[in-house]
Amino acid sequence: MRKKRLIILLSAVMIAGAGLSGCASSDKPKEQIEEDVDTLYNRAASALDEKRYAEATRYFEEVERQHPYSQWATQAQLMAAFSSYQDQRYDEAVLALDRFIQLHPGNKDIDYAYYLKALCYYEQISDVRRDQEMTQEALNALEALISRFPDSQYARDAALKRDLTLDHLAGKEMEIGRYYLNRGHVNAAINRFRSVIQKYQTTTHTPEALHRLVEAYLTLGLTDEATRVASVLGYNYPGSRWYEKSYALLDEKSRKRILDERGFVDRAVDTIFKPD
Repeated sequence: MRKKRLIILLSAVMIAGAGLSGCASSDKPKEQIEEDVDTLYNRAASALDEKRYAEATRYFEEVERQHPYSQWATQAQLMAAFSSYQDQRYDEAVLALDRFIQLHPGNKDIDYAYYLKALCYYEQISDVRRDQEMTQEALNALEALISRFPDSQYARDAALKRDLTLDHLAGKEMEIGRYYLNRGHVNAAINRFRSVIQKYQTTTHTPEALHRLVEAYLTLGLTDEATRVASVLGYNYPGSRWYEKSYALLDEKSRKRILDERGFVDRAVDTIFKPD
């Protein structure tokens, strides 16, 4: 009986071993078949056209791996990054683009590499209530393209996106400034509003930032400072509702000062818009 039980156990072990062996055999990675560059590149391009982006990335990378010295290898690097971008794998795309930029600084498509890198960050810009690290990265990348390649066909679009990015960063500063002002942290609010005026004065948030400064200075009893800011607001945005709001907050003496004193606005502009 004991001998029979031992035979059964040995048979079970052998069967299990055979099963494991079969699994190991099926999990063994397939050997990569070397193919000509045209076949690989066309396969990658087809996968990209059919929006099979992860597959396209692999095939483009395989072009470079199997044919590093071919005329298609460099282009395949850039296309692999583009495929990753299309698949919203932005981190992978940025890594590939940084490598392309480092290896091929004189390539005819180098400006596009910078542009695509900027887009990777730009597509990840989040609501102003969230962290704006990606927004700052997008701004840095866009400015790098514009400064290095001002005549590039991508420079104009990059400039438009830069303006939108600056507006977004200004919006974040305004949100924080309003938060501080509403909770009585007036000095902290003033620093945020001044930051908008000094760093982002070409954005749509500047008129409100000036008005909020008027509010903040009046809260602290700093009438002269409030009047100076209101004069700048009225000079630069005379039809703005923010100027109307600020003007309504001032007393008669301050209003008369804005209207009567020649040269007052010029001095105020120098004071407010000039960084510390």
